[in-house]
Amino acid sequence: MQPSAFRPSTRRPATRDRLSRHPATPRLPTAQPACPRLDFRSDTRTVPDARMRAAMARAEVGDDVYGDDPTVALLEQRAARMLGTEAALLTPTGTMANLLAPLAAFGPGTPPPRLIAGAGTHMAFLESAGLRRFARIELTPVAQHFDGLPDLDALAALLSAPAGRPTVVCVENTSMMHAGNALDAAATRAVAALAHRHGAHFHLDGARLANAAVALDVPPAQLAGPADSIAFSVSKGLGAPAGALLCGTSAYIAYARELRGWLGGSLHQAGVVAAPALIALRRLPDLAADHRRAAALADGLAALPGVTVMRPPRPTNMVMARLAGLSAQECAARLAGHNVRVLPLPNHHVRFVTHRAHDMIGVREAVGAVTAVAAGAGRRPTENSRTGSSP
Repeated sequence: MQPSAFRPSTRRPATRDRLSRHPATPRLPTAQPACPRLDFRSDTRTVPDARMRAAMARAEVGDDVYGDDPTVALLEQRAARMLGTEAALLTPTGTMANLLAPLAAFGPGTPPPRLIAGAGTHMAFLESAGLRRFARIELTPVAQHFDGLPDLDALAALLSAPAGRPTVVCVENTSMMHAGNALDAAATRAVAALAHRHGAHFHLDGARLANAAVALDVPPAQLAGPADSIAFSVSKGLGAPAGALLCGTSAYIAYARELRGWLGGSLHQAGVVAAPALIALRRLPDLAADHRRAAALADGLAALPGVTVMRPPRPTNMVMARLAGLSAQECAARLAGHNVRVLPLPNHHVRFVTHRAHDMIGVREAVGAVTAVAAGAGRRPTENSRTGSSP
């Protein structure tokens, strides 16, 4: 398998899904909002349903800065139990969880660590500027294989080189730029063993670890087991409006909690955020339906002339496709003309992410839109396709 050619970004700090606001992403006019059923840009496009909104309204709250918000405490306990760790910390975003993870890895008084992550991971591709600016952490990219697993020989060479400071190794599961492939526990253990052999802290960026667990039909704790820290998002396919959990030992989380306050992540009556997240934790089985819709979408797109679909070994809820004769940006713009929203990527593919707002009818409509775009790929785009207006 060939390593990825992605390189970390030097752009300004990013939020957890900065790709959703990439400058090249075509925008629909305000008079024509995207149809939720046909918005495939990200599973962050989910909105809290009636049950989540009701839970927010009746949530029992305290002040989490003082440690007495009971709903937050319950969420952190359940997340830690789900991932098999001693403790968990609610953070506003996955980006903050990933910023806290290396900062808290070696305790107070240690220099900022060296961070090694796959060149195509979210941390390397979209979070490296924030790590550098706010934590003085320089991210070192390592090549990845097609499935998203870091190249172990390349990782070993980096770990063997003198660094002069402690090291954190990060693996992302699922692997965002590798069509959402789910890495199994054996793959994670191999990286963890190598990292620990060199005295490194092993962090698992599990923004979509729930999807990986469902795809592999294993408990999340099995995938998280080898990691020293885990970031787990509840605001992707699980559908909560905000939040991520940073999980690890009690001592690690206590220090991360202190750092969270320094970074401006102090939460007061956060029970209104934790309440829908508690519902989200119970919805892991629902992700299987998202995976089925993604599989149907991949099959439909792969059958089209001129369309190439990336096929990961263990697919989840992402589909990455490339249309012959079109850049990713132009493909996304033309699909927007059919009211289908996708995300253009720098690997020349567009990304579809299925989530709870989608159904099989929407999947078929998306395939129909790609059929129309592929058929006209060699023609000059119309004014409508440039602006995103309906044809």
